[in-house]
Amino acid sequence: MSINKAFSPQEYEAFRKFLQEACGILLGDNKQYLVSSRLGKLMAQKNLGSLTDLVREIERNPRGGLKEAVVDAMTTNETLWFRDVHPFNILQDRVLPELAPKLKAEPLKIWSAACSTGQEPYSISMVIEEFRKKNPSALRTGERILGTDISPTALNAARSGTYEMLALGRGLSKDRLTQHFTQTGEGRWKVNPNIQKRVDFRSINLLHSYSMLGRFDVVFCRNVLIYFSAELKRDILKRIHGTLKPGGYLFLGASEALSNMPELYEMVQCRPGIIYRAK
Repeated sequence: MSINKAFSPQEYEAFRKFLQEACGILLGDNKQYLVSSRLGKLMAQKNLGSLTDLVREIERNPRGGLKEAVVDAMTTNETLWFRDVHPFNILQDRVLPELAPKLKAEPLKIWSAACSTGQEPYSISMVIEEFRKKNPSALRTGERILGTDISPTALNAARSGTYEMLALGRGLSKDRLTQHFTQTGEGRWKVNPNIQKRVDFRSINLLHSYSMLGRFDVVFCRNVLIYFSAELKRDILKRIHGTLKPGGYLFLGASEALSNMPELYEMVQCRPGIIYRAK
């Protein structure tokens, strides 16, 4: 069974509403091809011939797992190692040297929101490892990195810490591959234990509460807010502020900007790159 037929405006709009309510993603007006490509196999397995049938089945059996499977399919995205480079240079050269002396009894805590299959939190862990080697007396209280995502499939891949060479070629230098990974055979490499041990993964929907996560020195929320409405984006940024310690830093994506929230965040120009300090 295929859903490559054209969707009626009504059924596509109903699915857009469902997806936004479920996970915050606001599909564009002309993303029918994306829905078709990502849900075709799942709908065939469930013998569902249209988006209307899909939404009705979720409403009929809300605890049957179909809703979670749909959200998983629509939110699983490829990501890169050291994406955009500048944020990781800023973390290593500016933020860690500033924060490390201020840490007393607690470890450095960093949250990687919408971490997908783990490339970002593991990239952060590599930066910390390299910083520690250059500054052996720093970060004596340790470090904890939390990676969160809504997709169980992505989180399972992240927890395994094992990647094929094709995925490793997307942003990872040969030097870092050799330094931080061990080949396991058949073109697969596993993150070394010293990099993996400081990273934990949890399932979190960014529309839900963050209160159980604790407080962080740094939050990476990069290349995800572009999928949300302006109202949801502002709400998420306000609640992220609630997780940041005073003076903590927020990193956004290269195409994302934080505006009209001067009471919560102060823009910090890093040339190149911009980060935001929590007030």
